[in-house]
Amino acid sequence: MKVFKLCLVLVAVVAMAGSVMAGTLEDVRAKGFIQAGVNGDLFGFGKPDEKGVWKGLDVDTARAVAAAVFGDADKVKYTTLTAKTRFTALQSGEIDVLTRNCTQTLGRDTALGLDFCQVNYYDGQGFLIPKKLGVKSAKELDGATVCVQPGTTTELNLADYFRANKMKFTPVVIESLQEVNAAFFSGRCDVYTTDASGLASVRKNDAPKGKSDDYVILPEIISKEPLGPVVRHGDDQFLDIVKWVIFATIEAEEFGVTSANAAKMATDSTNPGVKRLLGSTPGMGKALGLDEAWALNAIKAVGNYGEIWERNIPALGLPRGVNNLWSNGGIMYAPPVR
Repeated sequence: MKVFKLCLVLVAVVAMAGSVMAGTLEDVRAKGFIQAGVNGDLFGFGKPDEKGVWKGLDVDTARAVAAAVFGDADKVKYTTLTAKTRFTALQSGEIDVLTRNCTQTLGRDTALGLDFCQVNYYDGQGFLIPKKLGVKSAKELDGATVCVQPGTTTELNLADYFRANKMKFTPVVIESLQEVNAAFFSGRCDVYTTDASGLASVRKNDAPKGKSDDYVILPEIISKEPLGPVVRHGDDQFLDIVKWVIFATIEAEEFGVTSANAAKMATDSTNPGVKRLLGSTPGMGKALGLDEAWALNAIKAVGNYGEIWERNIPALGLPRGVNNLWSNGGIMYAPPVR
């Protein structure tokens, strides 16, 4: 009887493993689109424009994955998620991939049953204040009221920073991005803290009309926030696909492959690295379970990493900085496609 029960357990484990291995790629192919979890309110990263067209760096990441899988970047649907609900939505299967300014940490990587794929934006936490507050440094914020969202590394970093600098603060914790923005700009908080990219987005897009210059981001960056898409743990194939799509956009920028010239370079280039990247030399698509034109389709749809950046981030007034290619003084670096 014990042996029989053990066999049943082993069969169940194998069946579960098989369902994981079947995974997301088969699921999205069956339904014909990728369901991506996004921010929904963060200009430059994930937000529909006035015509309802989704735009942003994280949106372009999801579109690139759709183009690699289907040959069509429009085969993606978006689910707006808060910081508090984003991981649960992925764990439950409500979405296929989370492309919503998520920071990779050891705790999240090991405890949530999820895997971070590859950084698509290196960020750090900062502080936004009204100029009239007269503060020049975050170390002058003792006693401040601080707007912050729950379920974020931001909330933990905030407490660490104030404790380390022997300062006190009063948190104003609000889940909704729109509501926390409104609270800050109405004067309910002295300070707003989140990733510096988020602060730049909020200042640009959500400050009272014509008043963006009345607010300033303080110079201190108090944390490392490597942001990138997330998939379910155990689905190695889909993890590889999302990861290598991002690598492909970085590699394309290194090679000078753009949305405009990718098709021509696929046929005309004699560079072995370009030929592997764009599928002229076969094998890379097969390794991922995709068409050999997977990277070519992604690059034609959204461009290389530099194009994605230029389309979404300069409007926020942020320098490219560490998000430059490694060859241009940054830390964006892709392993070889080979």
